[in-house]
Amino acid sequence: MEKPQITAYLKTYCGWSAGVRAVLNKYNLPHIEKDIIANPAFRWEMETKSGQPLSPCVEINDKMLPDVSGEEVEQYLIENGLVQPSDAVPEVPLNAPCPTEQHESNVQVNF
Repeated sequence: MEKPQITAYLKTYCGWSAGVRAVLNKYNLPHIEKDIIANPAFRWEMETKSGQPLSPCVEINDKMLPDVSGEEVEQYLIENGLVQPSDAVPEVPLNAPCPTEQHESNVQVNF
């Protein structure tokens, strides 16, 4: 089975992004990861390609999956015959939001 071409637009610290990473690792899928927090150009690229600002977004063989969880990425991969279903347990939950404390700790307002 040929491996799909995958680009993942993720945040460094995010439950949903961690879930996407876990799925890609579970199936040992090579991919390009673009951190939209560390590099604002990647965020612009993601928004341009997906037509919306929410992340994570995953592009698989030129098909953009906007604002997805790891569960949704896994479902897409299986339904499109890109991977065979696996009972392997992922290293983190596939559909977990970021903790509120994490969002609050990263907010800085300057007046």
